[in-house]
Amino acid sequence: MNNLLGRLPILSTWQHEFAGYSLKHLRSDILAGLTTGAVALPLALAFGVASGADAPAGLITAILAGLIIGGLGGAAYQISGPTGAMSAILIAISARYGIEGVWVATLLAGLIMIGLGLARLGRYIAFIPSPVIAGFTSGIALIIAIGQLDNVLGIQTPKAENALEKLLHYFTHPLFPDWHTLVIAGIVIAIMILLPRFHKGIPASLVGIIVATAISVGLGWNVPIIGDIPQTILLDHRLTWQTIPWDHLSDLLTPAVSIAALGAIESLLCGAVGSTMSGKPFESNQELVAQGIGNLLIPFFGGVPATAAIARTSVAIKSGAVTRLTSIVHALLLLLSALALGPILRYVPLAALGGVLLMTAWRMNEWESIHFFVNARLRHALIGFFITMLATAALDLTQAILIGIAISAVIYLRQSATSTVVTSSPINPQQLQGQGSPITATCPSIHVYYLTGPLFFGSVTTVLEAFETAGDYHTIIISMRGVPLIDAMGIQALHQIVEEHHARGGEVIFTALQPNALEMFKRTGLFELVGARNIYWSSAHAIVELHEKRLVAGCPRCHAHGDSCHVLQMARERLGNQPTPPSLPTASPSTHTS
Repeated sequence: MNNLLGRLPILSTWQHEFAGYSLKHLRSDILAGLTTGAVALPLALAFGVASGADAPAGLITAILAGLIIGGLGGAAYQISGPTGAMSAILIAISARYGIEGVWVATLLAGLIMIGLGLARLGRYIAFIPSPVIAGFTSGIALIIAIGQLDNVLGIQTPKAENALEKLLHYFTHPLFPDWHTLVIAGIVIAIMILLPRFHKGIPASLVGIIVATAISVGLGWNVPIIGDIPQTILLDHRLTWQTIPWDHLSDLLTPAVSIAALGAIESLLCGAVGSTMSGKPFESNQELVAQGIGNLLIPFFGGVPATAAIARTSVAIKSGAVTRLTSIVHALLLLLSALALGPILRYVPLAALGGVLLMTAWRMNEWESIHFFVNARLRHALIGFFITMLATAALDLTQAILIGIAISAVIYLRQSATSTVVTSSPINPQQLQGQGSPITATCPSIHVYYLTGPLFFGSVTTVLEAFETAGDYHTIIISMRGVPLIDAMGIQALHQIVEEHHARGGEVIFTALQPNALEMFKRTGLFELVGARNIYWSSAHAIVELHEKRLVAGCPRCHAHGDSCHVLQMARERLGNQPTPPSLPTASPSTHTS
């Protein structure tokens, strides 16, 4: 049994999750599932339409995602289904390849996500910078909002390659909106804004759709509606093995990567947020596998891609969800709605779903992060945010993420390069005395350089320029306490500094090496070049030993310094004012490696 649990981590997760499960926990899960289902119903219908498919496809997706992904996922609280972010990229894929292309791309995306999970790549989601995440979230919100303008205005415009092109069409062509659809969307938006101010526990989007539908039907308004909701979980129009274009799968690989990337990013971000909210563990790799299995199967039922939904997950957590049974109960409620309420749901106006999606688009923006970037005047973050947002609206998601990450990386490298600072200063005996050192005089031939920041290819030029004055001193001490990392070019620069100073007959000492820097020294031969005796724990330690040595053996540059050499004067005093031969052999300091 233990072997089986080790090979199938989900079994171990279930065992831990349901340990001590009681009737009280079951009641909490059922209530949380019912609440989440009530919130998910209008969103499932809306995102099905927004995806370029139809409302039944969104409903089927939410049902299957709740059962399959919820049951196999990496967290007890995660709720998956169709989302606004996924709908945004599906619009372009559907316009170019049709719904059949969406299904095949979803299948391929499922395989990709399973591979990511099995390769244990879930933790690398943290490598995407927050301005990039906020940027493509806002870009997706733009796509959703622009995609619903037809439903809200009651008009029909031609399909476009991207959201910005479609938005341009509204400004270049005359519009004749239908006031009925505008009123319906306005009612839903007003209820979604006002109702939470009086009672946050009631699903405002569901109430808005019910009120708007009742008014539309009661007044006999002739507006576009959802239409028939099949009372089955297996839609007539769905993917089959026979309809898969096996010879053209490569054409759908790019859309599949986009779906997999978004599915992984949104699901893992949702899991991280949910873990913080609930205090429960989150297995990122198991979540990727579950998302992959779900998206592998959903197209064969006629659904669209699913991913974890932050809004529904937060509702589940706040409603008292204990285990993944909440997701299953929410899915069963949606299934019951499809079977029992289908004849009623068919009358829901598309404009009402458009109102829900407009509010969803507004709320999905990461306003807190945006305000932080603006108020803190983080120019680099704002640049990454706006470029990613525009790229998301004008291109596909995969390209937008890559562009955003590239921009963030360039900005980071530029900042890192300018943050690497080299300062130098003569030795201050008073400061050393304050630290308990017995130094009363200093030797002018000893100089200290302090390196702060990463020593990498972007900062090498700055470092080399700072050491142009090193030839003025016999012994240079290089403090590395502020250097967190060194790359290949950084270590080559240090080699150059050491070799040039040795060629001048000088001495180089390194102090306060970080463990990774010391490892680079040893791997590249710099440790041997400098010598273990010239590696010290601290600059103060090195200074004290150097001065003690020179009080005994003499200063290598005493004649050059003349009477300004306080060490020479002290040595003469010790020897009864007799000249100290500068050519005396130099004593070797003891080894002080870090």
